[in-house]
Amino acid sequence: MKVMGIVSYKVFPAYMGGQKGVAKFYEYLSKKTETILVTAKENEEANFLIKKQYNFLFNHHWSWLNIFYINKLVYLIRQHKVDVIIIEHSYLSWLGILLKTFTGKPFVIHSHNIEAYRFKQANKFWWKFYEYYEKWVHAKANHVFYKTVEDATHATDVWQLKNHTYTIIPFGTDLQTIPLCFDKQTSRNLVCKKHNINLNDVIFLFNGTLDFQPNIHSIEIIINEITPLLLQSNFQYKIIICGNRIKENLFQQIKNCKNLIHAGFVDDIDLYVKAADAFIVPSSLATGIKTKIIEALANNTLVIANEENIKGIDVSILNNKLISVKSNNSNTFSEVMLKTKLLKNEDTPQLFYATYYWNNIISKAILSLQNL
Repeated sequence: MKVMGIVSYKVFPAYMGGQKGVAKFYEYLSKKTETILVTAKENEEANFLIKKQYNFLFNHHWSWLNIFYINKLVYLIRQHKVDVIIIEHSYLSWLGILLKTFTGKPFVIHSHNIEAYRFKQANKFWWKFYEYYEKWVHAKANHVFYKTVEDATHATDVWQLKNHTYTIIPFGTDLQTIPLCFDKQTSRNLVCKKHNINLNDVIFLFNGTLDFQPNIHSIEIIINEITPLLLQSNFQYKIIICGNRIKENLFQQIKNCKNLIHAGFVDDIDLYVKAADAFIVPSSLATGIKTKIIEALANNTLVIANEENIKGIDVSILNNKLISVKSNNSNTFSEVMLKTKLLKNEDTPQLFYATYYWNNIISKAILSLQNL
């Protein structure tokens, strides 16, 4: 079987959560089947072995211009004898419909969330128009890869799509088992030494691209709501914020806030994840965050997150490793943070790795693709 993945934005190199999700999906897919990638112009070459990569698409902000590449894409599909086309997100799925029409090849939407709902949350006045489009392309797809059961249920029950076939393909991890305790302690020692943190302090971590509005919102909540509450108690802690592309005003706010450390972009984010007592996600607006939550859990680190950001993650298999806090409730969020050392910190169970290891996830995807 030969698969063509079409990605209309930058994912190589992968820095953000959503980029990592796409890159890892195709990395593991390419190990099981012949994979051709067609990506946006600004991409570099993938750092894993694939059959061929073509970087010529307009990015998703100008994705309508890709209609001028129809002939070229049809030629590549025929040249490589592609069996299945995968379109990342619904943005460019109209192209999948056209390619299916001209080549007869089935196409799959790799849906990362229900975009219309995300646009509604962001108060985009046009979200309803996008929903009509999103429903239409999902109905036309031969198959859909959803990240969560909730998204698939939305398509089936709310959109009432008929003959709707799908597979749940969550964000995954490279790890197959928990890191050694020695590895976590070594990471903690290194991070504490680098940032002059007392070894007895509770360390919280937030990670993300820092010019992205949902991540900015999380940091604003940390500075303006959570920190004042934590400082009311005799609590020794530090909150480390990792990420690049920070604006000067936000940098100054972090710098002037007690117990906050801006570590900037770090080459080895796993080092910081393993060093932390907890990974925190206080905002309900965050998108692309599930990859970071899965990474934290895989590294055997407690996660404290807004309930909006854990939808689709199977909490039942996590032994209290993931704590959900209701939206817009910084009091409760800070109370949970204060109790971090008192919480029964069980190891991430092996069932989590069986569910979220990328190789196992892609095995499910391959079975679905073979049936098209």
